[in-house]
Amino acid sequence: MAKLFARRAPPRVDRLVVGLGNPGDGYANTRHNVGFQVANRLAKRARLEFDTKAAESRIAEGSLGDLRIAIARPQTFMNDSGRAVGKLLDRYRLTPDALLVIFDEVDLPLGKVRLRERGGPGTHNGMRSITSEIGEGFPRLRIGVAPVDPTVEIADLAQYVLSPFASNERADADEMIVRGAEAAEVAVRDGIKRAMDKFNG
Repeated sequence: MAKLFARRAPPRVDRLVVGLGNPGDGYANTRHNVGFQVANRLAKRARLEFDTKAAESRIAEGSLGDLRIAIARPQTFMNDSGRAVGKLLDRYRLTPDALLVIFDEVDLPLGKVRLRERGGPGTHNGMRSITSEIGEGFPRLRIGVAPVDPTVEIADLAQYVLSPFASNERADADEMIVRGAEAAEVAVRDGIKRAMDKFNG
């Protein structure tokens, strides 16, 4: 009888991709949720579905080329992302260098994507939560959400990131999300340095 209710062991995974955001329809199209949006796009490219619930996350598991990957969207809300990321690494028995975190960056203009091998969290609360949980030694993909016009000042940062893209920004945002998914795929498949060479120009 015990075997009937035994939990299925998680699959072997080579790489873990985590897109940051807030759960719930009210946040779905906000700037703060571009990490989720890029993760969704990457899963679509790999023909994977977010059909697993574990480690306080929605997870898509499967293959990307010769690699086994998991793409996760933490459901903890942004400021507690580190708790989910720690559980995800434990679930798949991975070290932080096998992780790629995707998040919105207010210091990067809309349309730009940037990859880094490691580093501090900057002003991003989700990244602060993650670095406090697992340290700074993991790759990350920053997705620009700042106004394209550098003279435009953001009066209220929280209100800005929790608002949707303006109608005149949507096309650029959609293109950036596609480019972000491409960058994530290259980072996972070919390594972070190759992705940096290709997308950080």
